[in-house]
Amino acid sequence: MLYKNPVLDTLIFEEAPEVLSSEQLEKMLEPLYSRLKLSEGRLELMTGIRERRLWPRGFKPSDAAILAGKKALQKSSVPKEKIKCLIMCSVCRDFLEPATATVVHNALSLPSDCFVLDISNACLGFLSGIIILSEMIDNGRIEAGLLVSGENSRALIESTVKMLNENEKINRRELKRHFSSLTIGSGAIAAIISSKEISPYGHKIIGEKTSAYTEANKLCRGTNDTGMSDDQNILMNTDSETLLIKGIEAASNNWEKFKKELSWNNQSPDIICTHQVGVAHRKMLFERLNLPIERDFSNFEKYGNMGTVSCPSCLALAENASLIKAKSNVALLGIGSGINCTMIGIQW
Repeated sequence: MLYKNPVLDTLIFEEAPEVLSSEQLEKMLEPLYSRLKLSEGRLELMTGIRERRLWPRGFKPSDAAILAGKKALQKSSVPKEKIKCLIMCSVCRDFLEPATATVVHNALSLPSDCFVLDISNACLGFLSGIIILSEMIDNGRIEAGLLVSGENSRALIESTVKMLNENEKINRRELKRHFSSLTIGSGAIAAIISSKEISPYGHKIIGEKTSAYTEANKLCRGTNDTGMSDDQNILMNTDSETLLIKGIEAASNNWEKFKKELSWNNQSPDIICTHQVGVAHRKMLFERLNLPIERDFSNFEKYGNMGTVSCPSCLALAENASLIKAKSNVALLGIGSGINCTMIGIQW
């Protein structure tokens, strides 16, 4: 799908304040490490993740989304009354019903004729939101919309640590199915997408390509949907090795379709922002797609896997560091459990 009118007006990444290093996390897992005779340092060695961030205890996904959303509205030149769609895109939500977006909408005092909803698409939620708003703008349904995500990893990390320490049936093989849960981090992201008429200096959203490989939907699954607050017992069951292989296959297939759609080649993107999983995923992805890894902007080393926040936060941090030049082509490469794959091209 190619677009005519939508632009990325504003992008804000909000860093969670509490640092949890891989070293600290391994100390929390001392009963497990002692029982299985695991060596310290393996978590960072295997993933490349030095640390991840947490929100304060009791902080809700909506609280994080509101923080980022407020800053986006303050920074943007788009008038608040022009925002006619708000989408909460994160994996984490305050509750099953109503939409967490209603909490955000009320807190940000957005217009009453705003279309307000949550979407859920694993780690691709935010990129899916970009597509939805871009199509709504091209179709003339709205002039501008706001996307927010607030990911809160505390419940998953603490529930996983507790289960691994207390369940003496956990062996090294079973540990693998919960290992990826120890890589998750917290953060928030917000973006204002608008028509170029009301944001003439915005960054053009060129187009996207999305593919579904849902025969692999069982490779990563969480517990029942009960929201994501600190008191919830949240666990994930992930076949990390197979998910990595199948995800790279999905990305490789979709990359060829994406290049054809946008008339790009492997040298077209000047900056590449991917979903941030870890060092093995990064290496395998760039080798399989035959992309220049020096054009990658990664942040998993400091933030871990922040779900829907991971890929767009790379772009926000690259912009903050003044690493993107005018007219640069930016590729957002997203892979989400399911498996779905979404790739978006933006001209800066």
